[in-house]
Formats: sequence, structure tokens, C-alpha cells
Amino acid sequence: MANVKGAPKGTRTPWQVTRSVWYAMFMREAISRTMADRMGWFWMVFEPFALVAIMVGIRSFISGDRLIVNAPFIPWMITGMMGFFLVREGMLRGMGAIEGNSALFAYRQVQPVDPVLVRNFLEGMLRTFVFLIFIAGGLMLGLELYPDNAIRAMAAWLSLWSLGLGLGLVTSVTTTMVPEVGKIIRMLSLPLLIISGVIFPLNQLPHWLLEYLMLNPIPHGLETLRLGFFENYQTVHGTSMLYFWLVTLSLNALGLVMHLRFVDRLKAK
Repeated sequence: MANVKGAPKGTRTPWQVTRSVWYAMFMREAISRTMADRMGWFWMVFEPFALVAIMVGIRSFISGDRLIVNAPFIPWMITGMMGFFLVREGMLRGMGAIEGNSALFAYRQVQPVDPVLVRNFLEGMLRTFVFLIFIAGGLMLGLELYPDNAIRAMAAWLSLWSLGLGLGLVTSVTTTMVPEVGKIIRMLSLPLLIISGVIFPLNQLPHWLLEYLMLNPIPHGLETLRLGFFENYQTVHGTSMLYFWLVTLSLNALGLVMHLRFVDRLKAK
């Protein structure tokens, strides 16, 4: 006898199967990410803390805090660095998602796109938790790390999360099919940190150079995130969330199309 939905009793809908797959993969990834390495949590917190401390030390010699309009230097850098790490980790974690879960593709319910989506979600949750730790710690130390416009800050954070997902979808396919691409992407992560306006304000650069750097969508998201924390902050000229979302949606669409097009080859890897 059929149920009200027209499906025999005891059968599950495709959505129920997908949710079960995602939940099982999420638990597997969460345990591996947080418990397999005893130093995992330490490095997630210590890496941004160490970079902020180093850059504060360097910039104190050149009076870097005077280059930022209407925003305190240390909170300005922390917000930018947290947002950048959210995008970077979404991109890098996606690269090894397919290869790391290749044994699961023996089950027809599991598709190559599933571990990419699950890893991005998990990484975003962890990065959000670490950011909240920094905000709480900064407030206890007297830093101005409380967002003036919480809705704008959360929207910018979710936007950067989406950009990391789009990059992860694309890189997961390209690096699985051409492993050498992964080495190039890892090498570019440090220059990307510099040209995204994470450690120094891009407004100080010549206009002709700024026009090229703003083709990178990351500064648009970071500047909007900072504006959510500091309402009087003067964003970089040319900041546009419309451009940011055009690039983000294009990357997500491209990544999904690539997964559909090369699904058989990805499973065979």
C-alpha cells in the first residue's frame, strides 16, 4: 500500500537519502578535523593570532594604524584576516575533499560534490567559532571588536563563506583531474593574502593599480565585513557587493557544472 506521497512504505525520498549521506560525512569529517590531530584546535586559533601579532609588530614601526580611516588598526586586521581565512580554507579544503573520500564513491548515493559541500560547511562553522573566540577575547582586552551593524557583518561573513564554497567547488575538480594545479594554488595563497587588503589598506595604492586589484572579489567582501564592524570606516574605492556576488554565483555555478560534467572521471580517480 502506498503512503500519501505516493511512495511505498519503508522507502526514502532522494532528499532524505542526501541528508543521511551529508550527516554521516559531516560526523566523519568533524571527528577527523577536530580529534584526529591533537593540535588541530590550537593551530586554528594560534595561526591568526600569530599573524596579527607579527603584523602589528611590523606595522608599529611604520605607523600603519595612521593609514586606516575611522577604524582601529588591530580590530581592522583581525576582521580582515578572519574573513580571508574563511575564503582560503574553503578553497584549500575543497581541493582534497574528493581524493580523501574516494572510497565512499563505491556507494551510489555518494557523489563527488558531497564531500566538498560538507567540508566547506564544517570549515565555515569552525572558522565562525574561532572568530567568536577572537571577538570575545578582544572585548575582554578592550578592543573595539563589537560590530556596529551586526546584520551587515553577518551578511558579509556569509557572503565570504559562499565565495569559499564556489572556489572549493572549482578547485576540487581541477586539482583532482590535474594534481599539479593544487601546488600552484597553495603557492598563490600567500600573495593573495597581500593583494586582498588583509594586512594593509589598498586605498594607499595608486589608482591604476587599485583598479586591477579590485578585480579580485575578496577585498569587496572584506571591506563590507569591516564596514559592518566600524560604521564610519572608509572602504576601498570601488567596493561593490554586486560585483562580489556576480563572481561568487558564477564560481558556484561553474563548480556545480564541472561536477556534473566530470562526475564519472572524478569517481574513477
